[in-house]
Amino acid sequence: AVLKMQYKRFPLGALWTNGYLFWDEGGEAFFIDPGGDAREVLEFVRSQGLKLRAVLLTHGHVDHFAGLGDLLPLVGGEVYISRDDADMIRRPSEAMQSALRIRCESVADFHEISEGNVLEIGAFRIEVLETPGHTPGATCFVTDGVVFTGDTLFEGGPGATRWDYSDFDRIIASIRERLLILPDDTVVNTGHG
Repeated sequence: AVLKMQYKRFPLGALWTNGYLFWDEGGEAFFIDPGGDAREVLEFVRSQGLKLRAVLLTHGHVDHFAGLGDLLPLVGGEVYISRDDADMIRRPSEAMQSALRIRCESVADFHEISEGNVLEIGAFRIEVLETPGHTPGATCFVTDGVVFTGDTLFEGGPGATRWDYSDFDRIIASIRERLLILPDDTVVNTGHG
């Protein structure tokens, strides 16, 4: 059976981080990267009668989870992030919050994921790909011919590697070994742009 899915992009927060809401025919939904005020996401979820089941985070930078607090009442502890970036949401960087002028709360209740995990939400099977480089725990999610790259891959090149825990060679290897091997017709959705 072909999965009838829909998704919608929501550019959120100060850096217009692309968040993505996915839902199946039964209204089961998940959200990737709530980067800022997510009230418009909540309004859409309610207007469409969707059941938001989980939030997936591609990495632990504050501009990718600053709106998480808006969604927690619906998803509870069904938040997923790489074990290697988990401390970034437990203790959000004060320096990054100041630099980006983004305030966000720490998150204590979530699931740590890693390479090879498959998340099942409604009719979706979401494959977890570890793609370190932008952050040590940068993760891409693949479902039904669509990949969400967060800040690992942008149109025209790799994500930024300007932080002390970033690694340019690793991000290039992640793109080459994890993303370029996906089928040619894979739809790519990036974290910005």
